[in-house]
Amino acid sequence: MKKQIFIFLSLVCLSVFNVSKIQASPPKEKRVVLSIIQKEEEKLMVSRLYEIHQMDKTHLSANERKMLRKEVKSIKSKMSEMKGGVYLSVGAVIIIILLLILIL
Repeated sequence: MKKQIFIFLSLVCLSVFNVSKIQASPPKEKRVVLSIIQKEEEKLMVSRLYEIHQMDKTHLSANERKMLRKEVKSIKSKMSEMKGGVYLSVGAVIIIILLLILIL
C-alpha cells in the first residue's frame, strides 16, 4: 500500500513540476575580443615586470627606485584585477566549517 502511494505521489510530482532544458546563450564576440586584448595587456605587463627585475638598480637614485616600486605595485594590482576570483577570509572559512559540522 505504501509503495503504491509513493509511486502515485511521485507521478503527480513529475507531472506537476515540468522540467525543461535551459540553454545557455552563445558567447558574445565582445568577450572573446576583450579576453584577447586582456591577454596581450597581460603579456606586456609581465614583460615589463621582467625588465624591471633584470634591471641594474644600483645606479638608480632613491626617487627612481621608488617610482619603479610604485610601477611594480600598480602592475601587480592590475593583473590581480584581471584575474578576478573570490577570496574568503579565515573567519568566513571557519564559520562555513562550523555550519557544515552542525548541519551534518
